[in-house]
Amino acid sequence: MSKQFDVVVIGGGPGGYIAAIRAAQLGFQVACIDEWKNAAGGPAPGGTCTNVGCIPSKALLQSSEHFDHANHHFAEHGISATGVKMDVAQMIARKDSVVKQNNDGILYLLKKNKVTFFHGRGSFAGKAEGGYTIHVAGKTEEDLTAKHVIIATGSNARALPGTPFDEVNVLSNDGALRLGAVPKKLALIGSGVIGLEMGSVWRRLGAEVIILEGLPTFLGAVDEQIAKEAKKAFDKQGLKIELGVKVGEIVNGKKGVTVNYINAKGEAVVLDADKLIVSIGRVPNTIGLNTEAVGLQLDERGAIVVDGDCKTNLPGVWAVGDVVRGPMLAHKAEEEGVAVAERIAGQHGHVNFNTIPWVIYTSPEIAWVGRTEQQLKADGVAYKAGTFPFLANGRARALGDTTGMVKFLADATTDEILGVHMVGPQVSELIAEAVVAMEFRASAEDIARICHAHPSLSEATKEAALAVDKRTLNF
Repeated sequence: MSKQFDVVVIGGGPGGYIAAIRAAQLGFQVACIDEWKNAAGGPAPGGTCTNVGCIPSKALLQSSEHFDHANHHFAEHGISATGVKMDVAQMIARKDSVVKQNNDGILYLLKKNKVTFFHGRGSFAGKAEGGYTIHVAGKTEEDLTAKHVIIATGSNARALPGTPFDEVNVLSNDGALRLGAVPKKLALIGSGVIGLEMGSVWRRLGAEVIILEGLPTFLGAVDEQIAKEAKKAFDKQGLKIELGVKVGEIVNGKKGVTVNYINAKGEAVVLDADKLIVSIGRVPNTIGLNTEAVGLQLDERGAIVVDGDCKTNLPGVWAVGDVVRGPMLAHKAEEEGVAVAERIAGQHGHVNFNTIPWVIYTSPEIAWVGRTEQQLKADGVAYKAGTFPFLANGRARALGDTTGMVKFLADATTDEILGVHMVGPQVSELIAEAVVAMEFRASAEDIARICHAHPSLSEATKEAALAVDKRTLNF
């Protein structure tokens, strides 16, 4: 017999579990289905972000940064540290522990909010009276019926044609987070977020890292001035980034991987590496969803087609996160999940795509919100720019990390903030102020007039806002 719910959420990642919790807060009877398993076979909600994405990568970045500091930066603080070694197995175990804490935390939150959790794969079984029947295939088979269905099934790593992931030599983000030892030579294809973060982790631990990027520009989505500053820092660290390459045959052998490519000069290069990480983007995950059973519309990429409110072509069926259009970011999925739950309740949930922050957690960190200088030029928008370097920031000097800058872009006439771009220490935290300012349609002058604590990194934000009007005080 089918179990009746008001809302069934398929997927327990950031979009799914947040949508389920918000719907439950609004008084609905909610079920959340997620099939992710931990090492013991138990439930591991949180999706790619928690299990093989945002959370574990940050754990490894933190461990590798400690190791890098001990080897290269402690001495300047008067700390002697000799014979420092990295226990990779312990580093991975700590990462797994951090992941499990997050998994368990999500299960607790679902229970606290009276969301019924089903461990298994959810798929459409067909239409039912007043809604849809969702089949759950897990240790036990279940059928659920609901008037509203929220699809939050996320995305999968995109493989190179003809080179499948074996997670031994050819790695997706999943395999890259589970390496048992530091490879001597690590090749990466794709210089996006995953490529740079994973490259940074294993470079700090002693690997020779070569990143191959097909595009002629580095971080094309990032403000050009910020991207150039970041590349200078990565070059100095020893990350080898080759732009404008054409990857050819890849041979996965017993001892490693051989990548044949044409470099930007048109020369043929043969690269032998111990491991290869492929990070060329992600594809929407609708595998096994059985969309045909109900006639759910997909686009040419396999993404679920939705309107501006995340409604699909079927009444009562919604979709959020990586499985629909828009940036594949965990926090974007969360905002859409909340908005959909509120729309189901008759409220006016809203997601502003123009103020979604982006972060790359390398060292230096890169963060931005709004439009870049090249986008404003292309759109013919008259603007003013202001920058301030961390080199002139007292807290950055005390930290011993003065790489980078903060950059403001404001409307030339109204002074409204159009974009804020940062590269430097802890900018993943600093960007939040810019997001708040843009949500309230603040001017650069508004930020310039706000008192910031001294000494703090956030003073660089204030000074960059002052620089829009050419009146910095500390540079």
